[in-house]
Amino acid sequence: MSGLVVALRALGLGDFLTALPAVRALVRAHPQQRVVVAAPRSLAPLARLADVELVPAGELQPLPAALHGADLLVNLHGRGPQSHRVALAARPRRLLAFAHPDVPGSEAMPAWREGEHEIDRWCRLLLAAGIAADPADLRLRKPAVPGPLIRGATVIHPGAASAARRWPAERFAEVARHERACGRAVVVTGGPDERTLAREVARRAGLPERAVLAGRTTLGQLAAIVSAAARVVCGDTGVAHLASAFGRPSVVLFGPTPPQTWGPPPGPHRVLWAGRAGDPHGERPDPGLLEIAVADVVRALAALGAGGVPRVF
Repeated sequence: MSGLVVALRALGLGDFLTALPAVRALVRAHPQQRVVVAAPRSLAPLARLADVELVPAGELQPLPAALHGADLLVNLHGRGPQSHRVALAARPRRLLAFAHPDVPGSEAMPAWREGEHEIDRWCRLLLAAGIAADPADLRLRKPAVPGPLIRGATVIHPGAASAARRWPAERFAEVARHERACGRAVVVTGGPDERTLAREVARRAGLPERAVLAGRTTLGQLAAIVSAAARVVCGDTGVAHLASAFGRPSVVLFGPTPPQTWGPPPGPHRVLWAGRAGDPHGERPDPGLLEIAVADVVRALAALGAGGVPRVF
């Protein structure tokens, strides 16, 4: 094997998973070369489940010296110019990226399209270079990770990176109560900084402390929990993409970002969206997101069909 191909995607969980079809296309197109993803070290468990090699890299930070001089560097980060400059500083022999007026030499590259679905965008970038990518190539291997793995549970994930994308805790709690009343086990997941939120949801729903898994799991364990879930209820966040990657039924609440750009692929998923876009970085729940009622989520769960274990957690 000789040569190096680098895919720059130093972003978050959902970003990594939506770029998988493009990364896998690079692997198929360069069977005699080493293909790596430059991404945060924290995503290594998912890279292993995707059977791709990850080299740790920080967002818009200089790439490690080991990735300099690649035969091909594909900028899957964004439209530039900052990410283009990070890529060019690594002195690749060839750069594949979207055109940006502030980056000399990129004029002939594909044009960025506003409103394009994130998965389709990166597949289109590769297609412009003659590399076919399958947008449906999103699946992860099922993990065999020890830890608090509750098979057949309803996973409630109330957190999101910004307040604008967080549906109120009391509404998540009502959904959890409904699932419990149907005899399903319910667990509440989240990161270490979301444990207070998760505990509030559990308290309002009458769930025991052991049902709160937020802050108690690694990313690998969270992936295992989602992979074993009967159904997942969450906002527009990385866990929604995990549900897609494992083919688990999900109800995903969108707002203020439309599902046309970040929504799940066809499959056992229900998308709720009030049709109103807004600021995805806002400091309060988006008004469009708040238009989604508990009854809407309950109906969407019913549309997923029966599932879960016949017990209450």
